[in-house]
Amino acid sequence: MKNCHALLLTGMLLTSAIGCAPSPSAPAVTQTAPDAKYMATSEPAGAVGVGAARETAKDEEDVVLVGRIGGSTKPFVDGVAAFTIVDPKVPYCSKEEGCKTPWDYCCEQNQVKNNIAMVRFVDGGQKTVTTDARQLLGVKELNVIVVHGKAKRDADGNLTVLADQVFVKE
Repeated sequence: MKNCHALLLTGMLLTSAIGCAPSPSAPAVTQTAPDAKYMATSEPAGAVGVGAARETAKDEEDVVLVGRIGGSTKPFVDGVAAFTIVDPKVPYCSKEEGCKTPWDYCCEQNQVKNNIAMVRFVDGGQKTVTTDARQLLGVKELNVIVVHGKAKRDADGNLTVLADQVFVKE
């Protein structure tokens, strides 16, 4: 399982290395009303940035992170409630700079690797929810979110949050 998380995160990071090359926009996903079960009604207290959490979070520890959805050209894992977030302190490219996918952080790739985390929404049995996150949570690229869950670390130090709740800030 640890290798699976590492491979998934590594694959997403490698995909983001493509940069701001012209590409079609993100795949269209039909927006539905977010599932209230996973939506926080107010912002959880004590949120830390992704970079700080990568440095301090211990395996199985409760965590509250703030991050911006992105980090690669395709930050969402199609068909499941999983995506990557980047610390809000890392600037993303703007469309004015000619970047069609500003959520891939192609202008700041050197900062992304230490400021990225995978977020997986899980059910009571700790299995990833099999509804696309965009439909389940009503989120999209570049949304700033606060997520609550359990930290999961792999052998390479990558951070995954097994999430149970999200608050969408913007």
